[in-house]
Amino acid sequence: MTTAIATTQAPSAAHLYSQGVQVGDLVFCSGQLPLCAESGRLVGKDDPRAQTRHVLANLTAVLEAAGSSLGDVVKTTIYLTSMDHFDAVNAVYTGSFTGIKPARSCIAVRALPHPDALVEIEVVAMRATTSE
Repeated sequence: MTTAIATTQAPSAAHLYSQGVQVGDLVFCSGQLPLCAESGRLVGKDDPRAQTRHVLANLTAVLEAAGSSLGDVVKTTIYLTSMDHFDAVNAVYTGSFTGIKPARSCIAVRALPHPDALVEIEVVAMRATTSE
């Protein structure tokens, strides 16, 4: 069974795609940009650390709506507009995942959907299981 995940705590997908999709025990989160859920405005212009923190907060909101968390993430894909931001993004990223670190790819791209976005991250997570 496939279920669309949606939350008002992360930027709207504007009916173009789902913020996330759950398939069985897996949650696939669409790439999140550093956009404010309420205003849709970019957070942290020219600051890759601030942008990364906000992207991870948006991902956390989508994961929580699916009954999951950053602690359940098994794979991340990071898109950077410049590898010059690699260390700054890692400084924030490293503190966000505890236990077994997720598998990861990091890709430099020419541009992201918002002209001032420096980072976008997508994740795959396991849905948290509860004891019955």
